Amino acid sequence: MEFGFNLNRTANASAWRLLPNRWDFVAFPMIICIIALAAVGFHETLAPISTLQTQAISLDPANLPEYALRTTLRMLAAMVASLIFTLVYGTLAAKSRRASIVLVPILDILQSVPVLGYISFTVTFFLALFPGRVIGAECAAIFAIFTSQAWNMTFSFYQSLRTVPRDLDEVSRGFHLTNWQRFWKLEVPFSMPGLIWNMMMSMSGGWFFVVASEAITVGNRTVVLPGIGAYLAAAIGERNLGAIGWVILTMTIVILAYDQLMFRPLVAWADKFRMENTSSGNAPGSWLLDLIRRTRLIHRLLVPAGWILSKAARVPIRLPSIQRVRLPLRAPLQSTRAGDIAWGAVVLVLTVFVVWKVVSFVATGVTWGEVGHVFVLGFITLIRVVVLIAIASVVWVPVGVLIGLRPALAEKFQPLAQFLAAFPANLLFPVFVVAIVRWHLNPDIWLSPLIVLGTQWYILFNVIAGASAYPNDYREAATNFQIRGWQWWKKVMLPGIFPYYITGAITASGGAWNASIVAEAVSWGDTKVVAHGLGAYIAQTTANGDYPKIILGIAVMSLFVTLFNRLLWRPLYAYAEARLRLD
Repeated sequence: MEFGFNLNRTANASAWRLLPNRWDFVAFPMIICIIALAAVGFHETLAPISTLQTQAISLDPANLPEYALRTTLRMLAAMVASLIFTLVYGTLAAKSRRASIVLVPILDILQSVPVLGYISFTVTFFLALFPGRVIGAECAAIFAIFTSQAWNMTFSFYQSLRTVPRDLDEVSRGFHLTNWQRFWKLEVPFSMPGLIWNMMMSMSGGWFFVVASEAITVGNRTVVLPGIGAYLAAAIGERNLGAIGWVILTMTIVILAYDQLMFRPLVAWADKFRMENTSSGNAPGSWLLDLIRRTRLIHRLLVPAGWILSKAARVPIRLPSIQRVRLPLRAPLQSTRAGDIAWGAVVLVLTVFVVWKVVSFVATGVTWGEVGHVFVLGFITLIRVVVLIAIASVVWVPVGVLIGLRPALAEKFQPLAQFLAAFPANLLFPVFVVAIVRWHLNPDIWLSPLIVLGTQWYILFNVIAGASAYPNDYREAATNFQIRGWQWWKKVMLPGIFPYYITGAITASGGAWNASIVAEAVSWGDTKVVAHGLGAYIAQTTANGDYPKIILGIAVMSLFVTLFNRLLWRPLYAYAEARLRLD
């Protein structure tokens, strides 16, 4: 009798745990609304492409909720693609010495190529892949946004893999973890704090390119996708300041929404991956994450998914090793050297072939005098980029450390930082044009801030990530030894955040080169202001349709970015890996 009573009580307790509580009734409607909005947006992508021509962009503010939904879904799809690309590309570049010889310079070049350059080559492919459907144009727009997000995230993940503490790496080897297990149990968790902050920056940086990605030109036909970018382009074209105000308000609401619903929970969740032995008293929080943890039914439904992912990460899959092999003392090094020589020869041949094709095409419409002129313009833009990155570093490194060491402050500053990073620079073109013309200012000086306006946030976000990931026990040790003032910066904090800063500086400088195409030649109506520089040269030749000069400008810009990274940032990267790892 007592046994039956205990059995019934156990059954009742199990059934009670499956019943929803009051937090479930709050969370379920939110989840259903998000799923419904995503389903509506996906259904609209399956419509015939002819509907885009019959439904012109309207400046009626009542259409902005739908436009905001379409743009947000495109940016989220691009973010998922960027994350997959980051995990694959960053791993190959960080772990394979031979692959890094090719992949890292290619990444330097890719981040310097203008986004419009990608659209011109990919839009025809996607439209042909889904003929007669909106989804083809949607994929082209998503790919354009992807090119504005992926490089920053990849550099961050690459930096994290190269600076994994040696003691943790030795522990993973001591437990005989396979490459698969080490990747998911050590390397990905270690990279999470920095990667999430760079995901925020990439999401915000994508707003700068939604105007170009939502108005796609194919030959003589222009395909305009409904979205905030298309709405903004129409408002600028009609000089409708009221519509621009509605765009800014809508962007603010959308940024606050995905900050609270996605990034703030991710930051709070990733805090458990910080490398420390003592817990911090100011852990970041998230009302949404707390809400999900307090639910009963939803939490029970999520447990199986978490269990499956955890088991998948522990599966002893033995993938082909791509990391640097530690050869025994008696291993024949001749075969490795022969392989390196063969691989270097292949890379050299391919590089010479690409250079030959570029030179052959450019030579059809460019003289040697033009080439020299373009290199001079490149040096002018180089000076601008170096000066602006130095100024941004002096300003934002202390601010980033201040925010990163105070999770409560970071929680308040995070939405503002995302909004400032997402604010399209072309909205400020009227202010700069009017001021330069009215007071007869020098465009070479006063247009320069536009170059770093959107890219300076790469430095800030990466420094915040570095300060947030800084071990709390190291900070306590510095406090116990009474290390203060400049000594604290020199011996404690700057070495700790240095790898993160280098990642931010690399992506900021690459983005600055890209932004120079827009910032060195600006216009408002019939008034146009042009500065001397490589960016203005590419913008003007693109407007004229002079393809040999366009390719020359992009090739010279790629050469400057690659050499700049090779001669400055990469040696600093190597110094950070060798001397400033948190071991």
